[in-house]
Amino acid sequence: MSEEKLYAVKNDEGKYWDFEDQDGFWELNTVTLATVAGEEGAKCVAHDHGGHVVTFVEEPKKVVLTKEQAEIVEKARVSDIPATYISARTDEYNGEERLLMNAYVNGYTVAKEKKYLVYKELGGKQKNKHEQVAQAYRSNLFFDTIIWLIKEHKIMSSDASDQFTEAGIEHYGLQDCEKEEVTDDGE
Repeated sequence: MSEEKLYAVKNDEGKYWDFEDQDGFWELNTVTLATVAGEEGAKCVAHDHGGHVVTFVEEPKKVVLTKEQAEIVEKARVSDIPATYISARTDEYNGEERLLMNAYVNGYTVAKEKKYLVYKELGGKQKNKHEQVAQAYRSNLFFDTIIWLIKEHKIMSSDASDQFTEAGIEHYGLQDCEKEEVTDDGE
């Protein structure tokens, strides 16, 4: 991984060398050109005019992982040999070693699981010309079951009881039903 760096020269008063005008140290907001790409040039200025070299390195982007992948990275953090732990686990996950190593080193975020509303078209026009649909809900009365509520049209709701993840759709056998992704903004 190649890192691109920029260098500045800062003095003990917290002022920066202006590489454009080459005329001294100034407040950062007044400097025309505060950085250079070459470390040697910055070192020469620090040697000749005082101050010290400040290195700017672009922060690497965090990797987006699934929950399962994040668990591997977290377990690697407490392992005696993290790289070996990750390597051994990536055989099970289609060789994602580079991705997980990157997450271990640079940090990660866990991907938000998509949620869906699940429907069945029932047909049968109502007097107001809308199709009837049945929407799936997890039952609060009977553990591990769903109930179907008949509605005149599809309704987007933010209630968690009517939202299913892909795993939930598979668990309840709803793969053949129409599904509509629920977005964060409620659309």
